[in-house]
Amino acid sequence: MARIKLVVAYDGTNYHGWQIQPGKVTIEEKLNAALTDLLGEKIRVIGASRTDSGVHSLGNVAVFDTDTRIPAEKISFALNQRLPEDIVVQGSCEVAPDWHPRHCDSVKTYEYRILNRAFPMPTRRLDTYFYYYPLDAERMGEAAKRLEGTHDFKSFCSTNTAVKSTVRTLYSCEVARAEDIITIRLSGNGFLYNMVRIIAGTLIPIGAGQMEPEEITRILEAGDRAAAGPTAPAHGLTMMGIHFIE
Repeated sequence: MARIKLVVAYDGTNYHGWQIQPGKVTIEEKLNAALTDLLGEKIRVIGASRTDSGVHSLGNVAVFDTDTRIPAEKISFALNQRLPEDIVVQGSCEVAPDWHPRHCDSVKTYEYRILNRAFPMPTRRLDTYFYYYPLDAERMGEAAKRLEGTHDFKSFCSTNTAVKSTVRTLYSCEVARAEDIITIRLSGNGFLYNMVRIIAGTLIPIGAGQMEPEEITRILEAGDRAAAGPTAPAHGLTMMGIHFIE
């Protein structure tokens, strides 16, 4: 029995997130079906991050156990022949039998992208959130810096989120503009349900001049979801990757 690690990229537009759900098409379901077909044994993958419906990824990580004799590094090539074109495994390798992507210390990186211009751009409709009114990326960046460090992010997660603690550490939270695209890039040791999208939905009114950057501190201290901004749409969010700390 070998444990195989996969690095998986996907366009989440047509999927109801990562995790299997009855009657809905998910990334996990597609991987399980393709692996079962390829290896001739019942396969169930374990994902490092359960991305939501419509969210994209360039590097989510999953593992599964198998008795196959196919070399681990070759599985990705064979698997991609059985997956839809919007899910592509970027690599596969063997890991220790007890290696678990959710039990390792790691740094996860997400980007939320906003298309900020007068008119939508059809080619960016699936991976950016279109926002018509002008946004000041510098104001957004000033506010974002106040989120760095270890804080209780209860204000920035959906209500009734079932977690033991809402304390997380953001190693970096940066905002940059390149022509019409504003990118919010966050790296941290973990993220609460809808945390990145709520942060984005809070930084947008700051960029629009409706709130001051200093209000981020008040929102953090409030510990109340109602204090933060709206949850930004899922299609602007991409998981960039996961770095596992040895």
